[in-house]
Amino acid sequence: MPSSTSPDQGDDVETCILRFSDLDLKYTSLINPSSSLKAELDGSTKKKYSFAKKKAFALFVKTKEVPTKRSFECKEKLWKCCQQLFTDQISIHRHVATQHADEIYHQTASILKQLAVTLSSSKSLSSADEKNPLKECLPHSHEMSAWLPDISCFNPDELISGQGNEEGEVLLYYCYRDLEDPQWICAWQTALCQHLRLTGKIRIATEGINGTVGGSRLATRLYVEVMLSFPLFKDDLCKDDFKTSKGGAHCFPELRVGVFEEIVPMGISPKKISYKKPGIHLSPSEFHKEVEKFLSQANQEQSDTILLDCRNFYESKIGRFQGCLAPDIRKFSYFPSYIDKNLELFREKRVLMYCTGGIRCERGSAYLKAKGVCKAVFQLKGGIHKYLEEFPDGFYKGKLFVFDERYALSYNSDVVSECSYCGAQWDQYKLCSTLQCRQLVLTCPACQGQGFTACCVTCQDKGSRKASGPTQDNFKEECECTARRPRIPRELSRHVQQPVSPEPGPDAAEDGPVLA
Repeated sequence: MPSSTSPDQGDDVETCILRFSDLDLKYTSLINPSSSLKAELDGSTKKKYSFAKKKAFALFVKTKEVPTKRSFECKEKLWKCCQQLFTDQISIHRHVATQHADEIYHQTASILKQLAVTLSSSKSLSSADEKNPLKECLPHSHEMSAWLPDISCFNPDELISGQGNEEGEVLLYYCYRDLEDPQWICAWQTALCQHLRLTGKIRIATEGINGTVGGSRLATRLYVEVMLSFPLFKDDLCKDDFKTSKGGAHCFPELRVGVFEEIVPMGISPKKISYKKPGIHLSPSEFHKEVEKFLSQANQEQSDTILLDCRNFYESKIGRFQGCLAPDIRKFSYFPSYIDKNLELFREKRVLMYCTGGIRCERGSAYLKAKGVCKAVFQLKGGIHKYLEEFPDGFYKGKLFVFDERYALSYNSDVVSECSYCGAQWDQYKLCSTLQCRQLVLTCPACQGQGFTACCVTCQDKGSRKASGPTQDNFKEECECTARRPRIPRELSRHVQQPVSPEPGPDAAEDGPVLA
């Protein structure tokens, strides 16, 4: 846990994450405080603003530092930012102050929020410090810099070379465990990813962390090593919890790290439905045997088992387990309402749940279990990702949808979806060609060549006009794809889907993932 010492107490303060003995801040006049942010603070916290601002600025500069061949012989330093190389502190400070004001602003706000919480609870924390296992597992020096790996022995190009599919990779992982200070973890993860030139998305909450990051293989290896050695995660994470796939930093437009109420947005407070009461975890081999037994039954509709896909419809459309029930929902936050609306479907059933990497099943299974209608609830440990590593030609057919610019991963040659226009087999998503629309569309090369590149007739018509019509909101309101889809569908008695044949529905496109 970060120290509760106040910055008012002197130069040796360690309140806000980072010690500055090795960060030269001679040119702090370049750091211009934001009056709007200061105006939002109370009188006590205002005094800490300059302190937090300097820390945010110094941390950002530190992450841009690159090692030099002479780093072991002298104190020469170089910085690289925005594809520019800086050889002196004045120039890198001036660049950061003028070009990265927004990043410094948000980092300062994050530090101030963390500081305000720390100071307000300092008395209770100090009285409980001796019994606090989280504090005991952190070293006396809990500065963020202590948890950034040493990269001085590597060529800087090795950290940024993962721009091609063969050179880089993408990590997918999550860890459910109680975190008392998610703001500190957020600031540390931001610094760590910037330090390793990783891009991606990381969600942090009091219930844990959920991340997918891309970069060079060296960078992802170092990231995993740090996570496995970090005191708060080392007892809950193992190497096998990190799913890997070909990719790199180019798979994400930027790095986004934030603190949320949930690490996966189900829309229900973790205090009501906790990750601590999930379904029974099945290994990929155990899950494979259960699916095999389910599919061997002559009448699957009369079976006491349901194979439930916990993902969104645009994910299951291009790949899914044979015989599964794939809800036609657009967001995981609709999943609880879907369960409520179709609760009788699960009564006295054994439910086998699965999702991409396992995280949605953790709380999704907890929600279904809490309803008290199922015989048993099971979930695929490691998700489809781990299953396909072990059974690439198993019972999962088609592609695996991923929430980055690759859209999908391929483990087998099966195509289970079709072009929205001509019905030909096709499973490669593209964004709707109408700029204001963010939905995904399946349109084959032949139809693309004829100009059919939008998600529906409405968007296709709008895309052919000049952009002098409706606003962005009007585009979304009038899109046929969302207007005709029930928010929460009610399942009929015949609910299973067989991926060996294309989906028959007339849906012309899918809603794109909400990358929040």
